[in-house]
Amino acid sequence: MRSQGHSWEETRDRISEEITSGRLAADSKLPSEPELCVLYGARRHSLRKALAALVAEGKLRVEHGRGTFVERAPLLNYVIGTRTRFRENLMAQGLTASGETLSEMTILASERVARALGIDKDAPVFARSWRGFANDLPISMGWAYHDAARFPDLQERRHHTPFITEVYRSYGITDYHRQRTTVFTRMATEHEAGMLMLRPGQSVLVVQKIDADLDRNPICFSEAVWAGDRVQFTFEPDQPTVMTTENASHV
Repeated sequence: MRSQGHSWEETRDRISEEITSGRLAADSKLPSEPELCVLYGARRHSLRKALAALVAEGKLRVEHGRGTFVERAPLLNYVIGTRTRFRENLMAQGLTASGETLSEMTILASERVARALGIDKDAPVFARSWRGFANDLPISMGWAYHDAARFPDLQERRHHTPFITEVYRSYGITDYHRQRTTVFTRMATEHEAGMLMLRPGQSVLVVQKIDADLDRNPICFSEAVWAGDRVQFTFEPDQPTVMTTENASHV
């Protein structure tokens, strides 16, 4: 008996998942209908219905005479103010924020890290690398550094709560703010492209920041790379922000 093929809903969901994961890159042209039928095991009428549904959802666009293309996702507008918080930024746009720790270690401060934290070069610092997600799509990754003398058991305390605000409070830091932000662009490394699901040769936005306590003493220096085609930054230094208990601030 001849196979009936996958339903249009199954085909729609498979193509949608490949768009979300980045395997089908923004602005890329889809193969021909016969090729798509083979790739997704679908009959032509089911494929056409699935594609029409994805066009209606804004995930695909049809350019007459050229073909069907993956629509470029709307840019995440990341607001940088005096109290920038990763989760709050994403939640305000209806996105789910999450993150993962890639590695943790105590190292000697480089001259750049020492200068940012106001400590001596080669002083011990706690270094943590992480990756941040919006709706399970990776958008950023980087390193954060804390003075090990001021935060001697930071690693252990972080294991008890994922919320950096709560960790700071356990050290008596009731509030903190963004002291300085530096943003520039460069080409993604091969490792960064793989971790952020970017195309080879794509650019990333690099964000260096210093957070400080209410006495203006630096408490954290971090450097993050962001997927340049998924985010834009808006600087609002005087923006009022409601303090909430939330995940680690990534930028």
